[in-house]
Amino acid sequence: MASFCSPSSDSFGGKAKLAHALLLGAAIVASAAAAAYYGRLRRWRTRVVGIIPARFASTRFEGKPLVQILGKPMIQRTWERAKLASTLDSVVVATDDERIAECCRGFGANVIMTSESCKNGTERCNEALQKLEKDYDIVVNIQGDEPLIEPDIIDGIVRALQGAPDAVFSTAVTSLKPEDGLDPNRVKCVMDNNGYAIYFSRGLIPFNKSGQVNPNFPYLLHLGIQSYDAKFLRIYAQLPSTPLQLEEDLEQLKVLENGYKMKVIRVNHDAHGVDAPEDVKKIEDLMRERNIS
Repeated sequence: MASFCSPSSDSFGGKAKLAHALLLGAAIVASAAAAAYYGRLRRWRTRVVGIIPARFASTRFEGKPLVQILGKPMIQRTWERAKLASTLDSVVVATDDERIAECCRGFGANVIMTSESCKNGTERCNEALQKLEKDYDIVVNIQGDEPLIEPDIIDGIVRALQGAPDAVFSTAVTSLKPEDGLDPNRVKCVMDNNGYAIYFSRGLIPFNKSGQVNPNFPYLLHLGIQSYDAKFLRIYAQLPSTPLQLEEDLEQLKVLENGYKMKVIRVNHDAHGVDAPEDVKKIEDLMRERNIS
């Protein structure tokens, strides 16, 4: 009678040990790969510079950076607030005006002189970046007319860009007051469910059939601060102006019109920019209320 041999328990045991060893090896390789990946992420866009673009000429408020706010030039107050941000390795002022440069050097700021031909703050930041002695991965464009800018917001947009490798730009929004809904100086923003910008406008967005501000809708106000991937900033300067950018006079629209992604964070911040001379008193009154000297 023919006999059929079934595998022995030793044979099963050997195969089980081999399978276990293979699985363990694969796990070790996967773990090493993950460690390398997250190690690269930790080093992703780590060198950060804050640039405050400032110009003397302005149709609405000439000499705005040098206006005194409770005894200090506004540009100094913005610089002092920016220096408190933990993510910035350096803070510099970029200007085309020697009066602003002299003032800034007087309170200890590093100043980069830029061309008068810069069309906006982004182009001024790009020119300043090329003139800096060190290389940086992220450039933060800090609006000089926000003397009460929160350092946490600066840190927030930097970390947002560091955490979004598919984005080249990041910015912040806050709640829009209903009474500011139709103010063209208050730029509005809409974004998708993943926190990426869809559009910015000086008009009310979204706009409903009634043509009125809906006091129950959570409209978003764009805060002027923004950060860029340093390599993209060089590309941005070479891109031609776009129709929406020109129509709205909003430089961030050139980013979206060219198909780049922009990360947006929501913050709780009462915007206090200085757009006109009458805003100075409002800022000073607020600073007195908050005991800010």
